[in-house]
Amino acid sequence: MVNTLRISEAASLALHSMAFLAEHRDGLASTHEMASALHVSEAHLSKVLQRLARAGLVKSTRGPKGGFTLGRPRNKITLLEVYETIEGPLAMGSCLLGSPVCGGEKCIFGGLLRTVSRQVRNYLAETRLPELGYIGRRKHAGA
Repeated sequence: MVNTLRISEAASLALHSMAFLAEHRDGLASTHEMASALHVSEAHLSKVLQRLARAGLVKSTRGPKGGFTLGRPRNKITLLEVYETIEGPLAMGSCLLGSPVCGGEKCIFGGLLRTVSRQVRNYLAETRLPELGYIGRRKHAGA
């Protein structure tokens, strides 16, 4: 069965690290600092950040005081751009079975899958980093 929306661990790391960087205004954030804040593998996060850097979404600075910052103004980066940097183009789900048993004439879900896919795409395309707020900060603020 094909999922209507697949978010891999790498895409999740990319989205969360970009949200972190959008709120991190104290200069550079190290991979170690982000991995600790997000409770994720530093090695996996490092690979994701390299891909984001190649796409120009983040800038990296090497050295002992190095780290990452956003590559562009945070209000110019959409969630769709971050997602597609890691996953490739967002597929518009139209059949949960992958190849329609019905011959594609009449889906048992009606137009629901296309509608949901369109809503997900629109949300990701229209949502920019400043709209997220950093989830980790909210979690600790209520503690």
